[in-house]
Amino acid sequence: MLRLGISGVMGRMGRTIANLASNDPDISITAGIESPDCAHLHNTIGELINKKDLTAPITSDLSQVIDQIDVLIDFAANQEAVLGHLRILAADKKAAVIGTTGFLDYQLQEIKEISKEIPIVLAPNMSIGVNLLFKLVEKAARVLKDKGFDIEVVEMHHRYKKDAPSGTAMKIVDILKRETGIEKIVYGREGITGERSSKEIGVFALRGGDVVGDHTVIFASMGERIELTHKASSRDIFAKGAIEAAKWVKDKPAGLYDMIDVLGLNE
Repeated sequence: MLRLGISGVMGRMGRTIANLASNDPDISITAGIESPDCAHLHNTIGELINKKDLTAPITSDLSQVIDQIDVLIDFAANQEAVLGHLRILAADKKAAVIGTTGFLDYQLQEIKEISKEIPIVLAPNMSIGVNLLFKLVEKAARVLKDKGFDIEVVEMHHRYKKDAPSGTAMKIVDILKRETGIEKIVYGREGITGERSSKEIGVFALRGGDVVGDHTVIFASMGERIELTHKASSRDIFAKGAIEAAKWVKDKPAGLYDMIDVLGLNE
């Protein structure tokens, strides 16, 4: 039985994970973590998701419940809070699944250092479809490299999303940079920009309504265009992926993993 803690449990993703995990016979939800501003609003996760038999406490201090969990799924909105959680997990040799995005370079470096002590799954997007999209983008970029194709990345999310471009879009950009050797990234265009360079990748972030997450990668040349698109219509797909990642990472050796590893897409 996996003893699961959920950080950011009162957020949209946290609630979705709690609902799905509460119905999984292989999981026992044992703790919820929230910011000090919100943790007092509900005493238990059962109270939060209207399941009275779920008595896992909600606290703002992970150290108070660290002995009760095997893996922490972290969707905290604050990147520094995630790092604080990882330090506590490392001290107790517990595993982590991180869905939070928007980390700065120095924060990612600390995550890499901590992953030398504990197993961490770090993934900007945990859906099966998006991670397959990553592999398709990798293949397409490799095949189309130096063949006259311009590359554009377009993403759209709900009005409440705080970071732009999305972590998924930036993961796609990292794949494109690695496979094509193109380093210049253009974020949107305005005014008289002149002729588009073939040595740039365009990235556009759209925000509005309740869009869960759309990502499109466009490879355009003279006479043809290839578009690879993934559209999410439910947060359940991300929650299911996070839960699978938690089950997978529990007994893994220390290291930094992603959903490609979890899903076996490197095989």
